[in-house]
Amino acid sequence: MNKTIRDLVAKFGKLPASIDQIADDADLYAAGLTSFASVQLMLGIEEAFDIEFPDNLLNRKSFASISAIAKTVDIIQDSRKVA
Repeated sequence: MNKTIRDLVAKFGKLPASIDQIADDADLYAAGLTSFASVQLMLGIEEAFDIEFPDNLLNRKSFASISAIAKTVDIIQDSRKVA
């Protein structure tokens, strides 16, 4: 999953540094992720994983790092299994 998320961050994040230079737990906002880019990234993640972000997970914390995004996607996917 992290590879897919890294690819999506590289495509939609518009970060000044190469995604290969960013650790999974590095702050993506400190690395240059903007609010606009995070929306584009969210849309890309929704499409790639066939999920929809609920309102309670649409926040800066959910997109703070590659690890945080992976955890958020896991939460969404797990909630679909329960429903």
